[in-house]
Amino acid sequence: MTQPDFATLVSQWYRQHARDLPWREPGVSPWAILVSEVMLQQTPVVRVVPAWQAWMSRWPDPAALAADSPAEAIRMWGRLGYPRRAVRLRECAVAIVDRHGGQVPDRLEQLLALPGVGTYTARAVAAFAYGQRHPVVDTNVRRVVCRAVAGEPDAGAVTRPADLVATEELLPAEPAAAALASAAFMELGAVICTARSPRCAACPVESVCAWRASGQEAPAGPTRRPQRYAGTDRQVRGLLLGVLRETTGPVPHQRLDQVWTDDVQRARALAGLVQDGLVEPVGTDAFRLAGDGPSLPTADLTA
Repeated sequence: MTQPDFATLVSQWYRQHARDLPWREPGVSPWAILVSEVMLQQTPVVRVVPAWQAWMSRWPDPAALAADSPAEAIRMWGRLGYPRRAVRLRECAVAIVDRHGGQVPDRLEQLLALPGVGTYTARAVAAFAYGQRHPVVDTNVRRVVCRAVAGEPDAGAVTRPADLVATEELLPAEPAAAALASAAFMELGAVICTARSPRCAACPVESVCAWRASGQEAPAGPTRRPQRYAGTDRQVRGLLLGVLRETTGPVPHQRLDQVWTDDVQRARALAGLVQDGLVEPVGTDAFRLAGDGPSLPTADLTA
């Protein structure tokens, strides 16, 4: 089977079986696609859909978000996880307004220069928003290509330059067809060629899959050890942010002390939130979400 045939088979399958997701609807703006890609990082689709809809309703373009405060972006992010993404997304909106007149750029190098936009996100926006030919490689795509082409059961946890090359070789020459194939590869890995329970009988390339032909089984355990959450600094950070999100303006240190009994861990988590630009001290004994009011003297975090 030639490489274009692979893309054709997966693209035909995608046209019939792709999930109905709001950021895939015709006429969706490049900004909407950028927001979806940032939200989808390390977060399941089912949780992203309502958050994306609420976000786009409030901030339908970069200028709207850039005009609002970082605090409101953090509040709107809610419990999607990894809230630093909210701050970076607002920084990205500000950069788009300042550098590109409020329009998401269509050149890959300009996308890569935006705050919080990395290799994957830049190529995803270029392909899905502008129909360009770029290898869009996430965990799902790496798995599909590794199995179907290389005959290996798993591609590992890190995207390498070789993954971009291998994926690009599978793309059709015509940009629009390549963009469709990129979306199709990703969808196939997300719903059919999954890590531990692949549905090979439903796969459009089962008959030519090198891994299927090898007879190897899917890994029995996770490729990466799941991160523990209970009792970690991540949990404490989430609890602290929860209190701050529910309050406009400064929150007394005493109130934050109530969310976690371990003083050392709580102080470390709070300091980490400040360092990440999510929280800022107010005076000597209060904190607030970043940008949630006028600038005031900072507190001593070591006190």
